[in-house]
Amino acid sequence: MNISIVGAHGKIAMLLHPLLIKRGHSVRGIIRKKDQAESMRELGVEPVVCDIEQATDISEAVGKADAVVFAAGAGAGSGAACKWTVDRDGAVKLIDAAKKNGIDRYVMISAMGVDEPRGNEVFQTYLRAKAEADKALHMSGLDYTIIKPGRLTDEPGTGKVALAPDLPSDDIPREDVAAVLAEILETPGTSGHQFDLTSGVTPIREAVKHVGTLPE
Repeated sequence: MNISIVGAHGKIAMLLHPLLIKRGHSVRGIIRKKDQAESMRELGVEPVVCDIEQATDISEAVGKADAVVFAAGAGAGSGAACKWTVDRDGAVKLIDAAKKNGIDRYVMISAMGVDEPRGNEVFQTYLRAKAEADKALHMSGLDYTIIKPGRLTDEPGTGKVALAPDLPSDDIPREDVAAVLAEILETPGTSGHQFDLTSGVTPIREAVKHVGTLPE
């Protein structure tokens, strides 16, 4: 497949690129800064510079693809305003670009518990922005899968996860999130679903295969 990834220089995306390329896919990485381009090329990714906060239409940057992945996030330390412009509006702009470019498949990284606002004002805004992005994708008519990881860590992946429509809150290494995304992109049965994702005891391929059999 040809896969375009928004937020291609993020921690999860940087772990995802080598997995996709190893599986024979071509990856276009949409990044915000020119100085990130070389690290994309080193991984075998085609870099495209596009600031999704500033651009009204990102369809040219997305290009022709078989699938898109929204892996962007305002990130720690950003203010409430960035949660709307990146986590919500960026996801919506990718929906619009996918429709304009005739791309049906859309996989998005969201977060667990977006419908239960908690924490300080900025974190509550982040959750609301993610919830609105999820809703927009649900209603888009696209062939979507939404993955909602628990608290992200930089621990080495275990290759074993819990993946289901509703799970108790728990941690998950970014490395395992990337591996789940790679598997989901190759599993058509996951379309039309959203899943919580945490560390668990089930091998990733088996976990994704199982949820791919669930009715929409």
